[in-house]
Amino acid sequence: MAERKSGKRFIAWAAVAGVIGGAVFLATAELFALLFARAASPLLAVGGFVIDIVPQPFKEFAIATFGEYDKIALLAGLGLAVIIASAISGILQYLRPPLGVIALVIAGVLSTAAIVTRAGVTPLAFLPPVLGTIAGSIILVLLSRRLRAWRASIVVDRKGEDSAKDNAKDSAGIEAADGEAARTGFDRRRFFILAAISGASAIVVGITARAVSMAVASVESIRSALKLPAPRTSVTVPAGAELDIKGLSPLFTPNKDFYRVDTALTVPTIDPETWRLVIDGMVDQRVEMTFQDILDMGLDEYAITLTCVSNEVGGELVGNAMWLGVPLRDVLKKAGVKSGADMVLSRSVDGYTASTPLSALVDDERDAILAVAMNGEPLPLEHGFPVRMVVPGLYGYVSATKWLTELKVTTFADDEAYWTPRGYSAEAPIKFSSRLDTPSIGEAVPAGRIPIAGVAWAQSVGIERVEVRIDDGEWMPVTTSTPINDDTWVQWFMEWDATPGTHYVAVRAINKNGDLQIEERAPIAPNGSSGWQRSLIRVT
Repeated sequence: MAERKSGKRFIAWAAVAGVIGGAVFLATAELFALLFARAASPLLAVGGFVIDIVPQPFKEFAIATFGEYDKIALLAGLGLAVIIASAISGILQYLRPPLGVIALVIAGVLSTAAIVTRAGVTPLAFLPPVLGTIAGSIILVLLSRRLRAWRASIVVDRKGEDSAKDNAKDSAGIEAADGEAARTGFDRRRFFILAAISGASAIVVGITARAVSMAVASVESIRSALKLPAPRTSVTVPAGAELDIKGLSPLFTPNKDFYRVDTALTVPTIDPETWRLVIDGMVDQRVEMTFQDILDMGLDEYAITLTCVSNEVGGELVGNAMWLGVPLRDVLKKAGVKSGADMVLSRSVDGYTASTPLSALVDDERDAILAVAMNGEPLPLEHGFPVRMVVPGLYGYVSATKWLTELKVTTFADDEAYWTPRGYSAEAPIKFSSRLDTPSIGEAVPAGRIPIAGVAWAQSVGIERVEVRIDDGEWMPVTTSTPINDDTWVQWFMEWDATPGTHYVAVRAINKNGDLQIEERAPIAPNGSSGWQRSLIRVT
């Protein structure tokens, strides 16, 4: 009888182990969905799949029965099904390993299928359920092993007790029984400790990840519904500004392709209704502005290229966009800048800071702005919604603060920004550069006449011309697109009669001041890379 009760008890704990394994699976998937693909939540994806395949009569029944709570009822039902299925997998893993893991893997495959078949799926959407399956399986295996060890120690313990009774006068037998009892306690504690840590971690991580994801979704909905006023002035894109060449970067970088480099582990979610910008420090008066205050100033359109200091020679951490915003000089005028200030320390909601020379923000000839829109839509969340800084001619780490919340007028002597103590220059004017886009590195191209094309940029000065050299030949001028302004990149191209073999193609730019792009290679720290790009091209 005691043996039967003990067996039922371990079956119950096996079910608990299964539920914990399932919870770890879901929590891990939610965490990585938040990091890589917010639509890749297994529970929500399966719920969406169920909604899609359920016949119309059943949908009508659910609406009639639960009304506006039909989705909640569906999720509750799915949650109950997950708990039951997880408990069964735990029992299977305890009684007939590895059947429990196989069951969990099947659940992972089904949830992955539900995710990757949804509309608008992203390339990394498969990662959350896969990583969740791996994490859940590992925990399930470890808990089952410790549970079986606990059960085995009890069996040995009972044998030791029987032996002790048979040898009541033998002190060695009593000591053996005590030792087995200690072993039982040890195995039991190991199981409970792992179960407690895994279960608690799954609850905390899962709930936190889902809450953050819901907050992001909420702000994304607000962003999607946001209607910005029409700009007072628009940028005229001249004829010939964009070249139609395959493999060449477009004139304006799509938002989804625009580089993102920041220190935020997760994208901040800010409701524009509660957003505030504080301007203080060396000012005549402290000013606090709302999002509506920014809009009421009147928006203008600006075409500006941004470059990251981490961009290597020939790298892709550069992009061109059409921005909508207000001049920073007009914002600073509201507070009144005191004499002696030479820097503005901008702060993001996540604590990041950037040090921007004050002269760059108040210069009437430079379009330093607070941007609220990017390429015809409100700023994407990952690019600073609702408000960010955009300053042409300076690397982003000293000028392009996203999720902006404070502008402190100060001095370089009194304050330093996030990257300055980490080995980067406090002031960072962009080193103008050029890049080869096509033929791409490592790409084999057929012999004959082919285009060589790329982009070049010299923000706030402008590109005068671009030159290309094939192997050790002479530098040849190429055709450049018509620039929109001096703050945007230009495209360039030339026709090349390619002959079979391997060739080196080098590119360099000259700005409107007559300066030649720096030839010597330099690393990105402390103030940006330099050097001419020289690429190997294979011609077949």
